[in-house]
Amino acid sequence: MPIGVPAAMRPEGAATSLLPERSRSAYQGRVMPILFLIVFVDLVGFGLVIPLLPFYAVRFGASPEQVTLLLAIYSLVQLFTAPLWGRLSDRIGRRPVLMASMIAFALAYLWLGVADALWMLFAARALAGACAGNIAAAQAYIADVTTPENRAKGMGLIGAAFGLGFIFGPALGGYLAGNNPATANLQAPAWVAAGLSFVALCGVLFVLRESLPPEQRGLKPPASRVAAILSALRRPVLSRLILIFFLVILAFAAMESTFALWAMAQFRWGPEQVGYVFAYVGVLSAVLQGGLIGRLVKRYGEERLLLAGLLLLAIGLLVLPFARDLAILGVAISALALGMGLTQPSMNSLISRRAGRAEQGSVLGVTQSVGSLSRVVGPALAGVLFADLGRASPFWWGAGLVAVALVLTLQLVRGPGVAALPDTEPLSSTK
Repeated sequence: MPIGVPAAMRPEGAATSLLPERSRSAYQGRVMPILFLIVFVDLVGFGLVIPLLPFYAVRFGASPEQVTLLLAIYSLVQLFTAPLWGRLSDRIGRRPVLMASMIAFALAYLWLGVADALWMLFAARALAGACAGNIAAAQAYIADVTTPENRAKGMGLIGAAFGLGFIFGPALGGYLAGNNPATANLQAPAWVAAGLSFVALCGVLFVLRESLPPEQRGLKPPASRVAAILSALRRPVLSRLILIFFLVILAFAAMESTFALWAMAQFRWGPEQVGYVFAYVGVLSAVLQGGLIGRLVKRYGEERLLLAGLLLLAIGLLVLPFARDLAILGVAISALALGMGLTQPSMNSLISRRAGRAEQGSVLGVTQSVGSLSRVVGPALAGVLFADLGRASPFWWGAGLVAVALVLTLQLVRGPGVAALPDTEPLSSTK
């Protein structure tokens, strides 16, 4: 049995929409564009500052290891808080979690804009990571209002918002900062990002309604964060999917955190050029996840798309170190963008479909926590590899991780053993 089993074949309690069947389609049609715009505006702000952080840190005398740790600190704090936000969204609803997260993001960006020391950069990013419950809540919102059959298309909406956010965000951030690392204006992008988070907050406050009905909130006492993670690890299909997710994000985070340093050394690039590369990644990701992923899933299924995405990621990481001109760089970056565009919504859909309907926030929170662990370990190890073994070493290492994920996925799809076992013991269980 494939890992994305039909609704009739899934175990008791598998994920279904929480809205009544009669109103689900109409509500989806109204709410999806609204949710997309809110997440998009929020992620434009996120994309504004991410490519600029290495330049910001270097200005304060940071070493390569410190640069990658600055990128990792957000995920280090998120590692401990993401499951809490996910469980909280199951208990009180998605909307309050979205609003609290966006308020914290606005404050963190303001702090980043006035930072005058390296420790302040770390503190601002830690604050943002501590309150980063917006993506898990948005994914749970989509799980609330979609059926299992169109879950991947709904999750692709978040991916498309990511992609478009990384079109306009890095390009705008690079334009505001300039192309000279020594004189770049690194404060203005942070202030613009704060304003965009406030706009997204207003969208949630005045436009978006709650997707989780009162009778569905806190159906069972939520498991503790540790209990939720241990419960997921005891569920054979879900644990394998989460392991694959961990390896993929680990590899991509290693590349992402060292790309600016690599580009400075390889091409003598500044913030503007790096921003445009991230914007190009966003274009491909948005086109794929926003316009094509639903049709691709219907034709090929999440499992095949996951395999194709992993293969493209491996190719991109293998080719990237050989880039000496824009043509080869374009091939590598295109493969990476398309690979993540296929992998991420397929993974999120498969993980969501293995969850019980009252534990969507908890399961996706655990997944975000695992992703956060990857984004802590990946940049930290990539910084050491970059400094000690050369600027290509993080990419080779990432390619090896993706190869392991590819083997695990093949075993899960083809094998009659683990893939055929039903998942049991939902994360909301108190046993």
